[in-house]
Amino acid sequence: MGNTKPEVYGPDGNQVEPSREVLCTVAPGTLRLLTMSTQTSRHRVSDRIGGIAESATLKVDAKAKALKAEGRPVIGFGAGEPDFPTPSYIVDAAVAACQDPKNHRYTPAAGLPELKKAIAAKTLRDSGYAVDPAQVVVTNGGKQAIYMAFAALLNSGDEVIVPAPYWTTYPEAIRLAGGVPVDVLADETADYKVTVAQLEAARTERTQVLLFNSPSNPTGSVYSIEEIKAIGAWAHEHGLWVLTDEIYEHLVYDGFETGSLPVLCPELADTCVVVNGVAKTYAMTGWRVGWLIGPSDVVKATTNLQSHATSNVANVSQRAALAAVSGDLSAVADMKVAFDRRRRLIVEMLNQIDGFMCPMPHGAFYAYPSVKAMLGKDYDGVRIDTSAELAEFILDRAEVAVVPGEAFGSPGYLRLSYALGDDDLVEGITRVQRLFA
Repeated sequence: MGNTKPEVYGPDGNQVEPSREVLCTVAPGTLRLLTMSTQTSRHRVSDRIGGIAESATLKVDAKAKALKAEGRPVIGFGAGEPDFPTPSYIVDAAVAACQDPKNHRYTPAAGLPELKKAIAAKTLRDSGYAVDPAQVVVTNGGKQAIYMAFAALLNSGDEVIVPAPYWTTYPEAIRLAGGVPVDVLADETADYKVTVAQLEAARTERTQVLLFNSPSNPTGSVYSIEEIKAIGAWAHEHGLWVLTDEIYEHLVYDGFETGSLPVLCPELADTCVVVNGVAKTYAMTGWRVGWLIGPSDVVKATTNLQSHATSNVANVSQRAALAAVSGDLSAVADMKVAFDRRRRLIVEMLNQIDGFMCPMPHGAFYAYPSVKAMLGKDYDGVRIDTSAELAEFILDRAEVAVVPGEAFGSPGYLRLSYALGDDDLVEGITRVQRLFA
């Protein structure tokens, strides 16, 4: 072809200016120059999917593991993942399930009937909420349960009130379902808990759902019985759905009195979806089993969605979850003792750092210190203006991975999971203490 500019013609027969050019074989020994004009080019990724942000917590965890693989002694406080192995009786149930041919086939999209029955029994045992097994949909982890619930409840443009700091996945799941997250922020002076007055100020004619999470990720805050009743009464008064995430239900400390929202507010039973799972309680994050509990129309809709999205959850994981929720809570109690010890230790150590202010969390396994007093200053010649920059500085200089508050809708904070070994916890926070000594 030399230096001669090729003549390129569009589908209408008119000559067009080439933009993206590709040599393509269309017949033996024949080359044709193809082009995609800027006028006719198509997007490669949809706006809805392209706009989803990567999970900040998993991103930090992946970076910490990558640095470890390079030989750096990084200690990660990023992922909310118990460091304990899954209890042996659950693993044994999974091994037996692998050897049973009935688990090698498709099973009902909404979950194994015996697992749904066991989840209903566990829900009554643990929270006092009486539900029928037909109200349960078993999902591929709590994340899928949350997305499917929003997909069933939201039309395009519907608003969801999201108390902040929030778990990083909530707003992305809402947007993916076509909804609009509306943040309501509470800071450390309010123990990171929103009030009815704040919720009412955020409510509009497009408000469809209130998201509720207690015990909370990322703050570890727990709403009291009185606070839950007040919020539930407000939601019922205005005809709102409530999606309540109870994944940390067993991790409540100091004898703090709380409860399940649909139990404390039974008038919400027909407009409430409960999300839960085995990941945190039984150290089963990798098994990917969660569930949602809701009224029959929501259950039917989410079951239909799951039948096309994933079919059933992996049967071996379902059999493991069946052993978990059917067993006693002794293994859970042992883990809780360790988490409680680490909770007190990490808060004490964080509060020894000038510029850190960490309230004592009453639930889950996260500490959420305010670091606003650290910002706008120079450290070892580095200017730090945001908590995201602070987290990067800590990782670079102390080799400790934490998640900045920007990921949770509240800049000026850091989240540290204390679901890691005691020795790593002490070493990691000691490094941060030394860094800012």
